[in-house]
Amino acid sequence: MSNLFEYPEAREASSAAKVRALEALLIEKGVIGSDSVDTVLEHFETMAGPFNGAKIVAHAWVDPEYKQRLVEDTPKAIAELSLPLGMAGAEGEHMAAVANDADVHNLIICTLCSCYPWPVLGLPPYWYKDPVFRARGVREPRAVLQEFGVTVPASKQVKVWDSSAQIRWFVIPERPANTEHLSEDELAALVTPESMMGVALVAPPAA
Repeated sequence: MSNLFEYPEAREASSAAKVRALEALLIEKGVIGSDSVDTVLEHFETMAGPFNGAKIVAHAWVDPEYKQRLVEDTPKAIAELSLPLGMAGAEGEHMAAVANDADVHNLIICTLCSCYPWPVLGLPPYWYKDPVFRARGVREPRAVLQEFGVTVPASKQVKVWDSSAQIRWFVIPERPANTEHLSEDELAALVTPESMMGVALVAPPAA
């Protein structure tokens, strides 16, 4: 995508600089304290983030019955695992999982704003909020995926799921080949937030 996804490192660095400047201004004006910022950061480092989603996906890969339960009743299935995330709250409740397979590739967007399942994916990336991505994701999902480096064959259906305040989707990506020897923790290390959004595939482990 020529403008939206070009030079992501520069865009991320610019966004990080703006966040730091805003944080400093809010602390200076007394709107928030540095301890409040530390509390929020600690929450996303230890409680809510893509490490949770990766553990869920890895368990679904090794346990087909669990995977089925995860798709049928996502909150109930997540509650079976010993994870540090809380399911309550606007960003974590009403989560639902969809599974990629040989016939279907799933893509997650939010056409209204940037609704996102923070407890399992962490904070949304800058491009997820961009109106261009949200619009094109609906109109031409195959082209968008191609620009992310994901080529979906014509024989495979692409389904687009629109997150909202009522339901927040995430993807169970396909398990990469030749990973039968890996432990659940090793499988979880392969899973990325992008793969759980549907804009990336899970790469096999390096030789």
